[in-house]
Amino acid sequence: MSTHLPDPLRSPHSCPNEAPLWVDGEQLSFAGLVEVARSGRGVALHPEARVRMQRSAAWVSEAGRGLRTVYGVTTGFGSLARVNIPPEHRALLSLNLVRSHAAGVGAPLPVPVVRAMMLLRANALAKGASGCRPLLVETLLAMLNAGLTPVVPAQGSCGSSGDLAPLAHLGLVLAEGSGGGRAVLCGVEMDALEAMQRAGVDKVRLEAKDGLAITNGAQLTTAIAALACWDADLLIQAAEVAAAMSVDALRGCTRAFHPAVHAQRPYPGAVTTAANLRRLLQGSSLVDSVPGKVQDAYSLRCTPQVLGACRDSVAFATAQVRVELNAATDNPLILMDAGPMDEGFGDDPDNRAYSAGMFHGEPVGMAMDTLKIGVAEVASLSERRLYRLTTGLLSQRLPPGLARADQPHLGLMLPQTTAAALVSENKALGWPASMDSIPTCEDQEDHVAMSTTAARRAARVLENSRRVVAIELLGAAHALAFRREEEPGARLGQGTGAMLAQIEALPGALDVGGAPADAIGLIDALLLRDGWRSALPPLQPVGAIDAQPTGGHR
Repeated sequence: MSTHLPDPLRSPHSCPNEAPLWVDGEQLSFAGLVEVARSGRGVALHPEARVRMQRSAAWVSEAGRGLRTVYGVTTGFGSLARVNIPPEHRALLSLNLVRSHAAGVGAPLPVPVVRAMMLLRANALAKGASGCRPLLVETLLAMLNAGLTPVVPAQGSCGSSGDLAPLAHLGLVLAEGSGGGRAVLCGVEMDALEAMQRAGVDKVRLEAKDGLAITNGAQLTTAIAALACWDADLLIQAAEVAAAMSVDALRGCTRAFHPAVHAQRPYPGAVTTAANLRRLLQGSSLVDSVPGKVQDAYSLRCTPQVLGACRDSVAFATAQVRVELNAATDNPLILMDAGPMDEGFGDDPDNRAYSAGMFHGEPVGMAMDTLKIGVAEVASLSERRLYRLTTGLLSQRLPPGLARADQPHLGLMLPQTTAAALVSENKALGWPASMDSIPTCEDQEDHVAMSTTAARRAARVLENSRRVVAIELLGAAHALAFRREEEPGARLGQGTGAMLAQIEALPGALDVGGAPADAIGLIDALLLRDGWRSALPPLQPVGAIDAQPTGGHR
């Protein structure tokens, strides 16, 4: 099986200068996942993972030849678990599982999300607890290295038993004889067989357990969730920068950010946000400059409390997803070294197949609902500060709408309306999907997670919220430009001045004669890249995003 493309077909995702990421089921981090999903970093199966996979696959092969009943190997699936499947039909059972479950609908998922899903599924199988052959993982990794991405519809998963339909669409592309599936290669969508042939990746003839191994797990949920956690970490820091710029422009009071204040109510997020604000505002001559002013409105004064709570929500969600990055989610699990259960349980020590519910998406679904609430509050608070910047009576004598009096322009009144619309849309998306459940599979699957819906909604709220913060940054940049005009000797904070310089460097971003949508798009694109942080004082990220993986260590 070839894992290399001729140069004319090499994927634009290719990242040739990056060392390949070892896939071993234990060490996958957020950073590694993002590099593979968005930058095309190469991947390879770790030799130790291959040994573990071969061991469990050998047990499955032997069990399939004997009289032992193993779910999904010698039996049907779901409510058909009591139906015995003869040996000569078990490979066809795997193929038919993939075919029958490819029932997704809706718009195709973005390529980075599908790449993340492929990596996560490969990593879960690499733990060696799925009973499938290493060939399955090697094929997934070869597809990633070739820049070959299955077309996967966004809708159709309840999050239990994992993301069956989306993963089955992945299976259609790699399975020999599936007769279906489509894929994207070098930006061009085509039939799956043609894509695999052009990429030089052989299709896999599925054997017993392979079909179940491809489809059984919450990897789409986790793919969306992991990318959302990564982006939420950047958003929290961007929101702190926007808040600092607004505080600077509104001549705010900084005593509310004093470390002694937050030591009296030491929530980790609030303590961190207050510290970041102090760092960003250090050196400003605008803050604390209004005689007799002792406190600001809540949207400024309570920024550490609100953004801090958002930080803590994102940190919780990130910690949950960090576990899932290196989790085995199959049913059954093939555990070669499980050992006996506690005394009093009638366990069969020779049966290595353990049917359980590791595929259930609830831990990630609830985490995404939590993240969604936190990220929505980021936008809600940001819009209130923007409203103060654009409302003359509330802005410490900034011009109404931040409109220049000597030019016939309307300023930023309408961008504030856009921000208000996005905040309101977030509220409509705020209902927690993980509270829902609907029975499927003849009531065998009688409680489902709706985790995929939770993750997709969280991603939408995150996108909306980032744009709200971009609009606040635009408003704060205009406001700070006014302050420098009215007070030429004014000093900005070391962080607020540095961010203003980045926004001013964007072509036309502060041009009052242009369409605000263009400026918002430029700032939004800036926030999508983490390079903007390098020009600022170091900011504390969300704690769990850079913590060690939880899958174990060699």
